[in-house]
Amino acid sequence: QVQLVESGGGLVQAGGSLRLSCAASGRTFGSYAMGWFRQAPGKERELVATISWSGGTYYADLVKGRFTISRHNANNMGYLQMNSLKPEDTAVYYCAVKFVGDLDYGYWGQGTQVTVSS
Repeated sequence: QVQLVESGGGLVQAGGSLRLSCAASGRTFGSYAMGWFRQAPGKERELVATISWSGGTYYADLVKGRFTISRHNANNMGYLQMNSLKPEDTAVYYCAVKFVGDLDYGYWGQGTQVTVSS
C-alpha cells in the first residue's frame, strides 16, 4: 500500500501562486508515475499534470505554461507549482501514484482545497 498526503492548498487571489506538496510513504520502492488531478464542485475529476519516474512531464492545456510539476525521488515527494492562478482553478487537488505495469492510478491522497478569489 501507498499513503499519499497532500499539503499546501489555501486561499489565494487571482494572479497569485501556490505550491502543493505530496508526500508518499509505504510501498514507495520501484518506479512510479505521479499525477495531480483536480475536481471542482459539480464537475468531473480532471487530470492536471503527470510526471514519470525519470522526469518526463505532461500538462493539461488549461494549465500549460502556468503550472509546473516536479518530484524528488529520494524523498518520495511530489510538487505542483501553480502560478498565475485563476478563479477557474478553484478545486480540490489530489495527487495520485501509478506503478509501472499498473493500468491506472491506484493510490490517491485525501486532497487539498485550492480556492482562487477574483
